Amino acid sequence: MPKQYQTVAGRPMLAYTLAAFDACSEFSQTLVVLAPDDHHFDARRFAGLRFAVERCGGASRQASVYNGLIALARFGARDDDWVLVHDAARPGITPELIRKLVAELRDDAIGGILALPVADTLKRVAPNMPDAPLSAGPAQTRIARTESRDGLWQAQTPQMFRLGMLREAIERARHDGHDLTDEASAIEWLGHSPKLVQGSLRNFKVTYPEDFALAGAILSAHA
Repeated sequence: MPKQYQTVAGRPMLAYTLAAFDACSEFSQTLVVLAPDDHHFDARRFAGLRFAVERCGGASRQASVYNGLIALARFGARDDDWVLVHDAARPGITPELIRKLVAELRDDAIGGILALPVADTLKRVAPNMPDAPLSAGPAQTRIARTESRDGLWQAQTPQMFRLGMLREAIERARHDGHDLTDEASAIEWLGHSPKLVQGSLRNFKVTYPEDFALAGAILSAHA
């Protein structure tokens, strides 16, 4: 089962994201973008929450976001409307964080993202060694050098931009043959500089198996 449907602290992970946006009445629509062959989604598990579903997901995040932007136009969204893109694998998002992002960016010319300054020491892998996963063990990877963390931030979501600008940015990146990993990268591709808004550690991305227990502990503590 895809991780966004796994049960965390008694609820499907996706339910926490939908609930956070549902609590923000200022949003006109929340759109869940699903893969066309997603057989795990069951709307009954999210009863009482406001959202629409479009089975327009693509082969990559960039493609799914682009298809979602096109779908939003069918709900009446215009090019000058703000759109917030969020990862379902970040169940720690809260209405307070969403509203903080909106308040910081609603009058901004470009838009921006939630992010956190990098706190850990960063190590670059030796060029002749593969970027092996942690499960492969330390013998598979050696340090080439330590990278400065000065000025580095770790991107989170939501990422908030004007719908038309984001669509154009993704189209430009695709035309140039680049599949970018977040929306800010696409906006940067147009030559803009998105704003950073400080996020929260609780808004981390569930990636590894042990992350489910951590997410459960955080969400249970704030239930």
